[in-house]
Amino acid sequence: MKISKSVKDVFEAFVYPVQMANYWFTGSDQWEQGKTITLRYMEYNAQVDIKILELEENKKIVFQWGTTGDGNVVTITLKELDSKSSLIEINEVGFKENDDELISKLLGNKEGWVYMLTCLKGYLEYGAILRAALVI
Repeated sequence: MKISKSVKDVFEAFVYPVQMANYWFTGSDQWEQGKTITLRYMEYNAQVDIKILELEENKKIVFQWGTTGDGNVVTITLKELDSKSSLIEINEVGFKENDDELISKLLGNKEGWVYMLTCLKGYLEYGAILRAALVI
């Protein structure tokens, strides 16, 4: 997804919890390489732990869902298009090919990432707070 903000602005929106609360999780610790943090959705009374595997400032974030070492790995790559726009790519691996629910999980996963990126874009470009607009 193209976002009309610098890669620095996009990167900081991920690693700083105060910013993240405006488009994704309501609670988090500062993101740092090697750190395990808890992400919270206060509206849904839910939380998940992630381990930050790699953090390359303004370029890449890699994390693993869960703390057992067998969760999916997410790679967020940032590319500067010019000084005022960025391209963000998210790749998640680790799905089990023999899972009977694989297609459903992949579709839900894709929808979740598109929703998060839409909320991120709205927040960074327009100051709009779209997160938690879905009713479960």
